[in-house]
Amino acid sequence: MSDQHAQGHRIDEGMEVTLHFTLKLEDGTEVDSTRDKAPATFQVGDGNLPPGFEQPLKGMRTGESGSFEISPEHGFGQHNPQNIQVLKREEFDSDTPEVGMVMSFADAAGGELPGVIKSVDDEQVEVDFNHPLAGRTLTFEVEVLDVKPATTH
Repeated sequence: MSDQHAQGHRIDEGMEVTLHFTLKLEDGTEVDSTRDKAPATFQVGDGNLPPGFEQPLKGMRTGESGSFEISPEHGFGQHNPQNIQVLKREEFDSDTPEVGMVMSFADAAGGELPGVIKSVDDEQVEVDFNHPLAGRTLTFEVEVLDVKPATTH
């Protein structure tokens, strides 16, 4: 058995990775974590993680941990003022939109698009369709549990 094999695979394209992660905001607020549940398993490049989150993981091996700072450009994008839309109040039938509420809207393609209610008055409702983490610098802490070649189906 060669040394390289003993150390296991490194994270790279075509690898299946199982890891625990914690995602935090600048002030240390936890946004998401697998620590108290099952670890996450994904294939590098399968689109489950934004590329900016995959990049720092490249080259890591089973048993390694790391903490990475992800800038908005590499995370969920910058906050885009054009993603804030004003809708007519009457389009909200029975739902009473409240500021801070996340509501689901149908996008042009017929998919679901979450929007956060920014303001409400009698006439109109302002909805922010930016990702809630847009414009934020995030800390991505990972603990790699397993790296193996992905089985292609």
